[in-house]
Amino acid sequence: MNRSVGYKLLERNENLLSQVESSDHGDRKYDAQVIGIIGCGAITKIITDFQKEGNLDADLKYFQDPDAGKAQNLAFQADGMFVQDVSDMLDEVDLVIEAASTRIAVEIIPQILRKGKDIIVTSIDAFLDLEFKNQVKSIAFENNCKIYAPSGDITGLDGVKAASIGEITGINLLIWNSPDALGISSCEGSLGIATDEEILLFEGKAQYAVGKFPINLNIAAALSIITDREVDLKIIADPRANHSYHEIKVTGDFGELETITQNTNWATDTKTSVLTAYSVIKLLENINNNIKIGT
Repeated sequence: MNRSVGYKLLERNENLLSQVESSDHGDRKYDAQVIGIIGCGAITKIITDFQKEGNLDADLKYFQDPDAGKAQNLAFQADGMFVQDVSDMLDEVDLVIEAASTRIAVEIIPQILRKGKDIIVTSIDAFLDLEFKNQVKSIAFENNCKIYAPSGDITGLDGVKAASIGEITGINLLIWNSPDALGISSCEGSLGIATDEEILLFEGKAQYAVGKFPINLNIAAALSIITDREVDLKIIADPRANHSYHEIKVTGDFGELETITQNTNWATDTKTSVLTAYSVIKLLENINNNIKIGT
């Protein structure tokens, strides 16, 4: 081979290799998803801290919250920007994270989907309203976008999803937590129920617990959605509890499945578990992964 031709081929191959390495391993800001976040509480704080440490390949660009101070602080930390209204971010983002509340989720999800934007919903209990669930499902289909729901603060959802292919005969969920975490103690914004010992707050079908307690029912909603069955729910308040405890029992033609999850609550917000925020972070990673493990 002519030496000059060989040098040109070698140079060309090195350039191609450089492009591949830059694409796969270098600064990937050019293809990172631009994300807007609605709700700037504990979940968003954990996600933002994770990104600041360089562990999340996403551009957290827009932050919105009724408490402008919270949103501005997190926007500054992430080198993003605060927006007054959800609509102010929708033309610029690839994906929206809802980390606010069930009430706000119901208000904003249709608006976001109509703009053709994908959304991660942490307030999954909004979908316990079947009419609303069917409405947003139709809007997402019409606008070619997706609704993602993280696994939240429980384990075992992959197994439950697989089991739902067969016949599910029963789903039982036990939630056990402190009065403060459940929002029933005498503090501001709670139900003001005083308890010095363990008490049973609720026992029945999960859908009838909606709106009765300040806590969300995301776990019950996730189980109900993936199995298309009602969930038998029991909620216990115990002042001795120093973590959140969730026990799931599912029976069906596959056999029996039982999981127990004991979560560490966020230090400044006992209603939020660290695992919930981690599940959102992992979902963000999985959306763009070429290899997906799990059901």
